[in-house]
Amino acid sequence: MSRVRVFIKYWLPVAAWSVLIFGVSGDSKSVAHSSRIIGPLVRWLFPQASPETVDLVVFIVRKCAHAGEYAVLAWLFWRAIRKPVRQDARPWNWRVARVTVCLTALYAATDELHQSFVPGRQASVWDVLLDTCGAMLGIILVWQLGRWRKKW
Repeated sequence: MSRVRVFIKYWLPVAAWSVLIFGVSGDSKSVAHSSRIIGPLVRWLFPQASPETVDLVVFIVRKCAHAGEYAVLAWLFWRAIRKPVRQDARPWNWRVARVTVCLTALYAATDELHQSFVPGRQASVWDVLLDTCGAMLGIILVWQLGRWRKKW
């Protein structure tokens, strides 16, 4: 496979997802935007919920989305590094998993640094840790899926 095809197949999805994360983190009113969607949905599902409860649910959903987007990024990094092929007989490689989590954590740190320059946003070490936990969860899911499918 040519280098261009390898890039398009494996690394372009990583770059595209990273650009998407970068774009979303550059939104100075992201809390207001997501609250406009999640808040009314929670109020519709649970009309008796207090405003504090609705705010807590919005917060939890936003943080789960954070973890989820970095779980996807970790999977994409893992895929780009490993370059799996059909009938891949290679066993699971924990070193690749560690490198994947480290790369994802590094991207999370740079994304938080980027947010520190966005008006109305702030950088948070806790978000980097949450994103890294999301990356670990993503890698564990890939590993579990491979075990379930008897790939490793």
